[in-house]
Amino acid sequence: MIVVKVGGSEGINLEAVADDAAALLKEGKPLILVHGGSHLTNQVSEALGHPPKFITSPSGHTSRRTDRRTLEIFEMVYCGQVNKGLVESLQKRGVNAVGLSGIDGRVWEGSRKAAIRAVEAGRTIVIRDDFTGTVEKINVPLLRSLLEAGYLPVLTPPAISYEGEAINVDADRAAGLTAAALKADTLMMLSNVPGLLRAFPDESSLITHVRRDAIESAAEAAQGRMKKKVLGAQEAIDGGVKRVIFGDARKPEPIRRALAGAGTVFE
Repeated sequence: MIVVKVGGSEGINLEAVADDAAALLKEGKPLILVHGGSHLTNQVSEALGHPPKFITSPSGHTSRRTDRRTLEIFEMVYCGQVNKGLVESLQKRGVNAVGLSGIDGRVWEGSRKAAIRAVEAGRTIVIRDDFTGTVEKINVPLLRSLLEAGYLPVLTPPAISYEGEAINVDADRAAGLTAAALKADTLMMLSNVPGLLRAFPDESSLITHVRRDAIESAAEAAQGRMKKKVLGAQEAIDGGVKRVIFGDARKPEPIRRALAGAGTVFE
């Protein structure tokens, strides 16, 4: 079992991902796809007059400020345009894909944060009206039933809170927890860089291999969104996933290339 998480940054080649996924499925390799949609969400938010805002936690992690209007736009893009576009691409290639958000069937369930802390102008503030949370439970029976029936699950945030509210969750961490819950051999995270870079954005500074006991030190090289990816990798390996690969989704055959060792391998 391979869980493939595809980022939503500019430059991602979703058609190449669909090509590769379809070919691997025809070879009998079980997959689950997880995707983001951050770049398009930013564009749509601007167009709708509700520009995106980002906050940085005291620990240095950056996330989207998610008020109710932002959550609605998020759902439009992630659950609508990106998810159904990817499902359509897979269906064209003969793959019986099923697109689900974490809300559907409570695929991803967790707690909504009562308050979040953010650093603003050098001081820490507390935000209480944010619709963000953390995935804590995976609906494994639902996902397994889809896989056993021959469907390819295509998953995307948001998740659902225990109280039934949609919550914006980190797709990288959700993918990592999904891989662990399904006892996947491999978690793959594809983005618009070749892997974890020691000196971002210098692509020649690619770190090709990270031992599981050195992930925490490797995280020090991560910048921006890559911090969450490394955290997702750590959680997946702690949960029993044998290896995590960061690969490049800008090139043809991104999944195969990553499986062959192109990128950063955590194991």
